[in-house]
Amino acid sequence: MVETRGKSFVGRVVSDKMDKTRVAAVIRTTRHPLYGKTIRRTKKYLFHDENNDSRVGDLVKIAETRPLSKRKRWRLAGIVKRSQL
Repeated sequence: MVETRGKSFVGRVVSDKMDKTRVAAVIRTTRHPLYGKTIRRTKKYLFHDENNDSRVGDLVKIAETRPLSKRKRWRLAGIVKRSQL
């Protein structure tokens, strides 16, 4: 994996339909402000994958980068675990 500067997340690839672009779902847990129950929050990020290495189901690390398009501000920093599909 590549050393990263700035923010980085680990997420699962949910779409690989585009060329050199992937969609990763990042799940974070937070506490409900009033009731204290743990809640899972999911957010999708578009990231740049230059060599089309990642596939749906892969666990990937994405890192913040300069804006590459309207919604794409992340790049592939490494593949943590390959999918078994």
